[in-house]
Amino acid sequence: MNFDKELDARGLNCPLPILRTKKSLSELASGQVLKVSSTDPGSVKDMQAFARQTGNELLSSAEERGEFVFFLRKH
Repeated sequence: MNFDKELDARGLNCPLPILRTKKSLSELASGQVLKVSSTDPGSVKDMQAFARQTGNELLSSAEERGEFVFFLRKH
């Protein structure tokens, strides 16, 4: 998937992945896509809730070898 910015949140625990995601999204223009990599299993539910609460679109969520990758489109 194409993305405009990448955030490496691996090794960070809740709530840091979400806080860094929020900051990174604030630096993007509407419609741009952020890729987030995380190793915190809690980030799966956190990203879903974050997208719902902020109106940003969670385009995809995947796990591969204990790493979670999310793509969010800024509203």
